[in-house]
Amino acid sequence: MKIQFCGAAQGVTGSSHLLTLDNGYKILLDCGLFQGEDEKIENINSDWLFDPAEVDVLLLSHAHIDHCGRIPRLVKDGFRGNIFCTHATRDLAEIMLMDTAYIQERDAEYHNERIKRKNRKSRGHQPQQAYRKPLYTSRDVTAAMKHFISVSYDRWIDVAKGVRMYLTDAGHILGSASINLELSGGGDRLRLGFTGDIGRPDRPILRDPQPMLPADVVVAESTYGDRLHLQPPAEKDMLLNIIRDTCVHRRGKLIVPAFSLGRTQELVYMLDQLSNEGKLPNIPVYVDSPLAVSATDIYKEHSECFDEELYAYILKDPDPFGFRRLTYITDVAESKVLNTSKEPCIIISAAGMVNAGRIQHHVYNNIENPKNTILLVGYSPPQTPGGKLRTRPETLRLFGDELQVRAAVEIMDSFSAHGDQREMRQFLENQRTSCKKLFLVHGDDDVLPVYASFLAEEGFVQPEIPARGAMHHL
Repeated sequence: MKIQFCGAAQGVTGSSHLLTLDNGYKILLDCGLFQGEDEKIENINSDWLFDPAEVDVLLLSHAHIDHCGRIPRLVKDGFRGNIFCTHATRDLAEIMLMDTAYIQERDAEYHNERIKRKNRKSRGHQPQQAYRKPLYTSRDVTAAMKHFISVSYDRWIDVAKGVRMYLTDAGHILGSASINLELSGGGDRLRLGFTGDIGRPDRPILRDPQPMLPADVVVAESTYGDRLHLQPPAEKDMLLNIIRDTCVHRRGKLIVPAFSLGRTQELVYMLDQLSNEGKLPNIPVYVDSPLAVSATDIYKEHSECFDEELYAYILKDPDPFGFRRLTYITDVAESKVLNTSKEPCIIISAAGMVNAGRIQHHVYNNIENPKNTILLVGYSPPQTPGGKLRTRPETLRLFGDELQVRAAVEIMDSFSAHGDQREMRQFLENQRTSCKKLFLVHGDDDVLPVYASFLAEEGFVQPEIPARGAMHHL
């Protein structure tokens, strides 16, 4: 058997790994979208390192776009197999993919209108610029969803002859799973584990990450392999201090770029707790994202993923994602009002990387006011606006304008749904003696060697750091 690392290899987006068995059967682990501001990204997302029509089955770890975002294109380009995932992942993937298709259609339309105007002005004096097609459309998403088969955690599923799958709760987002495979044939058996994205223990809403089954080969994420997160209750106190400093003392806005899926729900739940404790200042809180509204509704429908703490909390507060001064916004006109409003408030909006969506407008309209604060609560690749803001630059370019960064920029990585170095190592503890090959993926170039050295010092087999496109025999 061999494995090819087709994405999230020496990088953190585009998760995709192709297993080819000796009999030619092909298994794709994840099919994520590459994200970032690099001009090459569009071409990378359009091209494949394999023939989609030759892939027999897709096993999906969870519904974040960097793990599922190219599925409609995979189907469009010839994939005809089944897509296995958990029930919650199937529901979330549908709204995430529809939203991504809509953004691509809108961006292509905007780009093509600009090209039309330029071509008309040139009148043949310059080469005609090419029009852009979306990677896929909402119609492609509908076609792709017909391939999904949802299954429960902790059950062996026969994927094909000699291929069995067992999903364990990764505790990352609703429905997230680590993928355990048992591959047998010709009297041999190989156990392979793919962590997906490793969640964090003792976090609100979701159950703690469950250990994978012991495996011979492990493909493990590494996002925060070089650092430790702030621990509760320190994070709740820090969030409250930022709110008070921004909204009460400076009378400004707290702008929070947050992923619609996972991060937004955790923030709202924490604010709900602060409200019930009487600690949240009397200011309005807005969740400005149609996708976040839909995702929150799906969270409410999948209580099977909740931890015991949330079950107990619901007995006192039936709606952990709603409180008196919280408003969910879907209407564009209402969103635009927030841009010009001068009232102190909290605005939680997507996308978390500030590379698309309504959050770009909120940052654009508020970043030059020193009364305001931009609070970053999750990972952003360095080339994205969110990643650039993490360096607290003097200026930031948005919508073609160079803006002065006068608002305060705060960072709280403790909200990340990714485990830190210590948490990921603990997750892998039961692999230390069984694992003969350990591949590290889903990490930045400067993080991967640090995490690899750490794991080797902790007694794990020396990890390998594959490059995108690399093929390894198992």
